[in-house]
Amino acid sequence: MTVAAAAAPGRRWTLSAPWRMALASLLFALMGVGVKFASAQYGAGEIVFYRSLMGLVLMAGLLRLRGLSWRTPVPAMHFWRSASGTTALCLWFYAIGVLPLATAMTLNYTAPVWIALFLMGGTVLLGPGRAGVDGRVVTAVMAGFAGVLLVLRPTLQQEQLWGGLIALLSGLLSAMAYLQVSALGRIGEPGERVVFYFSLSGVVAGLALALASGGLHAHTLRGALLLLAIGALATVAQWLMTSAYAAGSAMAISALQYLGIAYAFGLGVWLFDDPVTLPALAGMALIVAAGIAATQLRGRAPRSDASPTET
Repeated sequence: MTVAAAAAPGRRWTLSAPWRMALASLLFALMGVGVKFASAQYGAGEIVFYRSLMGLVLMAGLLRLRGLSWRTPVPAMHFWRSASGTTALCLWFYAIGVLPLATAMTLNYTAPVWIALFLMGGTVLLGPGRAGVDGRVVTAVMAGFAGVLLVLRPTLQQEQLWGGLIALLSGLLSAMAYLQVSALGRIGEPGERVVFYFSLSGVVAGLALALASGGLHAHTLRGALLLLAIGALATVAQWLMTSAYAAGSAMAISALQYLGIAYAFGLGVWLFDDPVTLPALAGMALIVAAGIAATQLRGRAPRSDASPTET
């Protein structure tokens, strides 16, 4: 991973796509800490609603600041990206409530594996070289998922099979959403507009879920601050992730999502006294190595699945 800096005078300093994804994973992990604290006071639908409302306001302001219109020439693409992403988010929060956290996280983090399978399927259908899939990158993705298993060591009881299927479906829909984000980036849709429509979808779905499960709770100062932090962290992370998928290889970028598990593990040890085990340390090392390997391999491979806007 390299930091892309401006060489010419007056040109903006920016981060390369892998660094954007690495930073997004850290912010998502911090958001997860906020969700863990906020869950004692708010339901899953409420958290989705407030998180998305913050994103909607921030992205609307950013669109206006940059002089970009919220109107899009590809509304259907935004609809499917928002529908798949919002459904995945709601299913993810549901799975956290009915499954052990480690199991829910592991099944949700199958998204990069699904992306690899989708792109491999494209190679079979279109022919070698058409879908731009490097077998070594696929191996790195699978190694990263093995690292996730080592860190989280998930378990699933007989009565938790339904929740497990929901979490697995969340990972599948997340993979579809990420590929759609990558496609939107290739046709030149700005990341702010992509996140704007995703946030709008989350506001509608989150409010509907909240009202269906008893309505919105009254706020305390602590609760309001937690919701603000969750919304801000999620919005910036979503924006970074969107720009990373738009600018880089979908499969290589997806491998870097696993860094979120390493971040979450460190935060769990620091804030919640989670135990440190040898398998967990080995898993974190495997996750980091897989992310670096996927990024470096894509840097040397033909860029047939990369956006022409890649840094």
